[in-house]
Amino acid sequence: MLRIHFVDNRQAPIWLVEERFTLGQDSRNNLAVDDSGLSAFHAEVRQENGQYYLSDCDSAGGTFVNDERIGSRYQLRSEDRVRLGSLELLLVDPARSKARAEVVPRWFLQVLKGEHEGKKFHVHGSMTFGRSVKCELCFGDAELSRRHCEFFLKDDVLEVKDLASANGVFVNGQKAATAVLQPGDQVRMGSVLLLVIGPKVEVAQAEDEDATVFMRAIDLPPPSKAPAAAQPGNLNPLRATAQAAPVAPVEAAATVNRMLPLLIGVLVVGLLIALGLTLF
Repeated sequence: MLRIHFVDNRQAPIWLVEERFTLGQDSRNNLAVDDSGLSAFHAEVRQENGQYYLSDCDSAGGTFVNDERIGSRYQLRSEDRVRLGSLELLLVDPARSKARAEVVPRWFLQVLKGEHEGKKFHVHGSMTFGRSVKCELCFGDAELSRRHCEFFLKDDVLEVKDLASANGVFVNGQKAATAVLQPGDQVRMGSVLLLVIGPKVEVAQAEDEDATVFMRAIDLPPPSKAPAAAQPGNLNPLRATAQAAPVAPVEAAATVNRMLPLLIGVLVVGLLIALGLTLF
């Protein structure tokens, strides 16, 4: 079943459930739009055997599908864009959109605070948020407007748009009319706080500031070998010993001083003996 979405979000989406659905300025239409570019009965959609056919009702400005003017019984399909005057409509089949999105689920909104806390909602296509039961994300918070904001995913880019709500939309604490959302962002409406969960982004690993960095030092010439000391010729062993262990002058003088009394005593004894032999 197809559903009509208003590109400018002027009102909530409308399901095409009637077999005949008319559009124009006249209040008797199923969709009455006050737009000078529309005729009183501008176009109609007929449902036959599960298929939808759009016909222009001889309007002055014409009816366009995907920027091509159509006549009668143009078969509508999901994702078609219909333009009547300045009114732009998008035809969506939620069942097909959901099945296509569920193949590779990438974006989610998880409730951190408020009603449905802990619940995770899979984002696909366009999803309105508010108190109205017609919103895909319906919350009963009294601080929310009936149609508070819209989350829409296109080309894997998730955006949020404030639908003229009374209390506004806050992204990471900053009030925003529209914002492109990134994984990890927090969106608050009233007392409801949502966490944006999206595809992982590969980030180049930052260089470790504490890592040791080895740098090539300046090239230095190799150290030259010192010439070998010349071997001395044959030396006198005593002289070599004397050179190897010289006696300190102070130590030699001390030795002489110790032996001097003994030498004097020996000389005196020798003189006395020689004197006695002479007398006799």
